[in-house]
Amino acid sequence: MSDPAPDVRIVHLSSAAFHALARGDLADTPVPLSPYLTGFECRGLWHMRAVQCDLDPASAAWVTGVIWDEARQMAVGAAGFHGPPDDEGMVEIGYRVDPLHRRRGYARAALESLLARAAREPDVHRVRVSIRPENLPSSQLALQYGFEQVGEQWDEEDGLELVYETSVPGQAR
Repeated sequence: MSDPAPDVRIVHLSSAAFHALARGDLADTPVPLSPYLTGFECRGLWHMRAVQCDLDPASAAWVTGVIWDEARQMAVGAAGFHGPPDDEGMVEIGYRVDPLHRRRGYARAALESLLARAAREPDVHRVRVSIRPENLPSSQLALQYGFEQVGEQWDEEDGLELVYETSVPGQAR
């Protein structure tokens, strides 16, 4: 039996924080961020979310936030939805864990947190996650939570991705 998932919460960021992080500034965020989250590797993510929040300020409550380890009081990655539910009630989950903190249950904990939120949202009916084919740990994790591969897509940033979907846990269909 594996260890229980760490106790995490997703800390949402403001549009101003997204803009600052996209510039590489150490933004005034609600929690301190790691060099990984403030560095070049995450800058494109923050830029994308800044533009998204400029176009739709309400999306800030849905999109990528910081994975915060409550016990260790530290930021260990980023996770959230790609945006609010679409017209069919679909949300897509995205997450990334700081390389210094991988293989410790943080992706699982973030996924569980996001699935729990999806289950609380009456407008969400399906959840999607897109994973690069070589990212076997993420694919295996998704399968453990009832996701099924429904296709593949080409992402301009990540290349080929396998697309997985599941019904929202706990909702009768």
